[in-house]
Amino acid sequence: MLVLILALSVVLAACAGEPKTKTTTTGKSEGNDSEPGKEKVVLDFWTFWGSETRKPIIEKIIEDFNSSQDEIEVKHTYLPWGDIWTKALAAGAAGNPPDVIINDINTVAQRADKKQNTNLSEYINKEQGFEERFYPHLWSPMLHDGDAYALPFNTDTYMLFWNKEVFKEAGLDPEQPPKTWAELEEFARKIDKKNGNKYERIGFLPRHGAGHNLWMLNADGKSYWDYDANKPTINQPTDVETLEWIKDYESHYGQKVINSFTAEFGSETANPFIAGKIGMFINPGTFYTQIRDYGDGMEFGIAPMPEREAGSGNTTWGGGFVAEIPYGAKNPEASWEFLKYLTGPEAQEYWAVKNFDNVANIEGAEAAAQSSELTEEGRATYDATVDNLKNTVLTPNPIEAPDYTTLIDPEVEKALLGDQSPKDALDKAQKAVEKLIESNK
Repeated sequence: MLVLILALSVVLAACAGEPKTKTTTTGKSEGNDSEPGKEKVVLDFWTFWGSETRKPIIEKIIEDFNSSQDEIEVKHTYLPWGDIWTKALAAGAAGNPPDVIINDINTVAQRADKKQNTNLSEYINKEQGFEERFYPHLWSPMLHDGDAYALPFNTDTYMLFWNKEVFKEAGLDPEQPPKTWAELEEFARKIDKKNGNKYERIGFLPRHGAGHNLWMLNADGKSYWDYDANKPTINQPTDVETLEWIKDYESHYGQKVINSFTAEFGSETANPFIAGKIGMFINPGTFYTQIRDYGDGMEFGIAPMPEREAGSGNTTWGGGFVAEIPYGAKNPEASWEFLKYLTGPEAQEYWAVKNFDNVANIEGAEAAAQSSELTEEGRATYDATVDNLKNTVLTPNPIEAPDYTTLIDPEVEKALLGDQSPKDALDKAQKAVEKLIESNK
């Protein structure tokens, strides 16, 4: 019996010396390698970044955060674009949401209104001048009833690209892009190249690379929604004039020609701009990576969108993504610490340089524009996109009518096809959205 007691004592002593285990947010138990007696908080971070390019970048940021301290461990969960937010809602309803998630920048207030994300004001208020770390136009969509419910992560900005070699061939100064819509049209006509009745090259097409709504925004700096008055402003005179301009512009070529060019639009070498089949192109600044990788030394320029007329402004649009703490997350304090790192200058600069992606943190963005990891051409292009953020606005989905643009697009398409006038199209869209708002009440 004495031998048995001694043996049990040895076993118990050995067990007492083993590291304690902990239950993670995913229900798994792990050993504790932080300071003695203190368990790490394990966070589950959901993203849709699973590509060969982006997955290693986000996982390196996570690794750097995990190495920077010994209290929190972040684990990455990749879910496909079509699944991530549906599964997040289901997980939240089941009481087991992810700890941090990447989400759409234009729908933060909608999720806040439905109590799907966490109010961050108590954490932000402890950080002096916190919101000043981000571009102002990216901070305002974070707010719902005056409080922030997310932190901006990345964004983009639509700009004009032009082919300098094509400009030279057309007798245009390759260093001087068009400044106004009138110049844009003038330059395009000079770049147009026909062989008989067939266009071998087109100067520019307004809706390729950009949609009609971008031109409405560019025209007077206003979108289809007045955010101050909180109401739709779809059929304003400037919008009608803009739609008439697009219609007249496209009628010069005809729908058959435009459709044939549309069929050729794709990615990489299939892009007509890279192939030299169109001289000017509106796209986010990140389009540079396609030129870099597939343009075979193409000479190009990048500039703000032309103004409707001199002095009307170079307003353009951007989208992007945010980092959020889903409502009901088990460790919001730890999640906040990771959010701060994820949107801080070090992580933001790394993401920007490796992805050639515009980021929300001002210090991180400006550092990326000077990074020695980019080529001279890359630095100049990235710097142009950073500078263009001052012209960029976002169009968050209004809570009163989150899908209101789906009522506008069909009417606009009918106008461009000649089935109704631009004014009738926008008048109908205005009434349809007003009816939707009323029904949503």
